[in-house]
Amino acid sequence: MTQPTLSAGIKQLETTLGVLLVQRSGRFGGFTPEGERVLEWARRIVADARAMRDEVRSLRQGLSGHLRLAVVPTALPVAARLTTPLRQNHPDVTFSVRSCTSLEVLSLMDNLEVDAGITYVGNEPLGRVRTLPLFEERYRLLVSTGLPLAERAQVTWAEVATLPLSLLTPDMHNRRIIDRRLLIAGADAVPVLESNSMIVLIAHVRSGHSASILPEVVAESLGVADPIRSIPILENEPSPVIGLIYPHREPLLPLTAALVMAARRLAQDKTVS
Repeated sequence: MTQPTLSAGIKQLETTLGVLLVQRSGRFGGFTPEGERVLEWARRIVADARAMRDEVRSLRQGLSGHLRLAVVPTALPVAARLTTPLRQNHPDVTFSVRSCTSLEVLSLMDNLEVDAGITYVGNEPLGRVRTLPLFEERYRLLVSTGLPLAERAQVTWAEVATLPLSLLTPDMHNRRIIDRRLLIAGADAVPVLESNSMIVLIAHVRSGHSASILPEVVAESLGVADPIRSIPILENEPSPVIGLIYPHREPLLPLTAALVMAARRLAQDKTVS
């Protein structure tokens, strides 16, 4: 849609409703209060129309379509534990998985750009979504042999802070959790490297010049092996919970409903870290 067509459509809608929807000052200046309400209704209408179309299609030809997930980086390994059994039961379903910060997950859901998310639940306001806790996140020190603490069976957060650390960037929820744990342990570690990629962190650990802190589920999925050691960190705080978030609406899209069922089975699996 071209800009003139979009502007004309908005003006026509404003005429129909008898209110201004957007603030104009030469360029888009945001929505008016009435515009915000219309936007909320529009999202519901779009979601309802899609739900109707998908449900009718699933009744005719079985579950099919494309399911879109937004996942915080530290929970990416868990996404496969949902998509794989879902795909096995419904071979005509395809998936896209986006790696995002916790705030981006919520934004994408609000804008109907994804169908569900996997993120931290219980720590930050999540808005109008439903949550299904999946597992508690526990942490490991990843350190190359030759660095201090590499031969330990377990370590404390205060001890971890004595090492040169490579950590996720501050915009990541995981980083905020780690910073809090280090602060409670009386440490204020300044990382030697920050990255939004866990592959980058692992590569620097493998170089032998820094250590890192990653969730247990990530360490297991990466198949950490010599010269890197994965050492449990003794907890000083309740473990954060990773969960599925999905729209607070009825009926759910058929694909989303199937995902929720798979998530409930996963939540009952005691082997999930």
